Amino acid sequence: MHDRVAELTLIRREAEAGDAKATQAQHARGKLTARERIELLLDTGSFREVEQLRRHRATGFGLEAKKPYTDGVITGWGTVEGRTVFVYAHDFRIFGGALGEAHATKIHKIMDMAIAAGAPLVSLNDGAGARIQEGVSALAGYGGIFQRNTKASGVIPQISVMLGPCAGGAAYSPALTDFVFMVRETSQMFITGPDVVMAVTGEEITHNGLGGADVHAETSGVCHFAYDDEETCLAEVRYLLSMLPQNNRETPPRVPSADPVDRRCEQLLDLVPPEGNRPYDMVRVVEEIADDGEYLEVHEHWARNVICALARMDGEVVGIVANQPQVLAGVLDIEASEKAARFVQMCDAFNIPLVTLVDVPGFLPGVGQEHGGIIRHGAKLLYAYCNATVPRIQVILRKAYGGAYIVMDSRSIGADVSLAWPANEIAVMGAEGAANVVFRRRIAEAEDPESVRAQLVKEYRAELMHPYYAAERGLVDDVIDPADTRSAVIDALAVLRAKHATMPARKHGNPPA
Repeated sequence: MHDRVAELTLIRREAEAGDAKATQAQHARGKLTARERIELLLDTGSFREVEQLRRHRATGFGLEAKKPYTDGVITGWGTVEGRTVFVYAHDFRIFGGALGEAHATKIHKIMDMAIAAGAPLVSLNDGAGARIQEGVSALAGYGGIFQRNTKASGVIPQISVMLGPCAGGAAYSPALTDFVFMVRETSQMFITGPDVVMAVTGEEITHNGLGGADVHAETSGVCHFAYDDEETCLAEVRYLLSMLPQNNRETPPRVPSADPVDRRCEQLLDLVPPEGNRPYDMVRVVEEIADDGEYLEVHEHWARNVICALARMDGEVVGIVANQPQVLAGVLDIEASEKAARFVQMCDAFNIPLVTLVDVPGFLPGVGQEHGGIIRHGAKLLYAYCNATVPRIQVILRKAYGGAYIVMDSRSIGADVSLAWPANEIAVMGAEGAANVVFRRRIAEAEDPESVRAQLVKEYRAELMHPYYAAERGLVDDVIDPADTRSAVIDALAVLRAKHATMPARKHGNPPA
């Protein structure tokens, strides 16, 4: 038995060490090995590997002569801040991380275990796609991954960390998960690579220019977080996991907070100008009301006219959706609607209360927006809010006009509590535009149209857009001192903590696509 154990020890050392030249080549590319990445992701010493001794059984094209242990993917589980997390990591040193039958079967198993155990799944992606030598077996392996991604959606958090190339059908798995992290210069995602693009369209482009981290973080919206190095990236994955529940039956972990619940946010009185056409940085509002000013912004560089962030208030995790007046005056457009809708759905799936900070002039007008389907895309955000059963708090800071007011979690679509600042203007449209429509004939017939228009705008604003108009009609629960925003929101969330809402019995909804 001692001899057998010694043999096992040698086999494990071989499996864990891998090929020295391949390791050196991986480091030369500026990339860590799969095991080094797992060590950074998980708590020290917590990783438990499964199917380490798995080898492929394919033949032909020289495969029978090369049967390394693990078959190019490391699978198992460990802990992040003491909570169980399942992980699989492509090992680029073996077959370039390409997926074959045995490789896929290992991933299927760990995904099934994560779903059964009700714990998050993190994939560390660094692979060359399907293993061409294994043909359709490799493609079927991807199908099994996609099917399990979909089965796990909204059940356990799924995080994809892109640490190398991800091309072709392989890119669909990250797209099905809740969050995608990328590292600049070393990770790329695309369906067809630069060579194919050049052959088909004649366009010449680099790998990073086609599907690099910044492209997907700023232009396509495929990537939620982009970082300069793997160490920072994996540290941020750990931070995100600390703000998510284990599964959809739990709430996110609460942490003790030294930030007083009743802390007054006096800076908000000067930060937000009462004039609706003056810009300011909504990020600073988020910093003021969040515990210790800390938050994690999702999709920070894409659709910047809306902010989506995870933060804590009195130690409890909340999802914050906020218009950003600094970018496009905070209007909702196609990309902002999609970004916010997906975030709202994620928060609702994982029992994260929603706080919506409203300062929106409407939807972005224009031929491009209309032809691009702003109606359909805007309806995604509306659908997401209407479908959400978590506690929902709306705070109207200044303007809230037209359909955009309704879509930004108004009382009429189910917000539990709606609060407003004394500078709020809730209306179908701005006073100037409304006066031009309502009093068009009267203005046109006046001897001095401009002075008449100015007077009518003043009257319309005084009659229908004063700060207490919505409150008088029960569409706003209270008009509050901006400095009390933090305490008012925390109080409302505390009352709603045990909220239970049921939805009609159905297989699933049919949201706008």
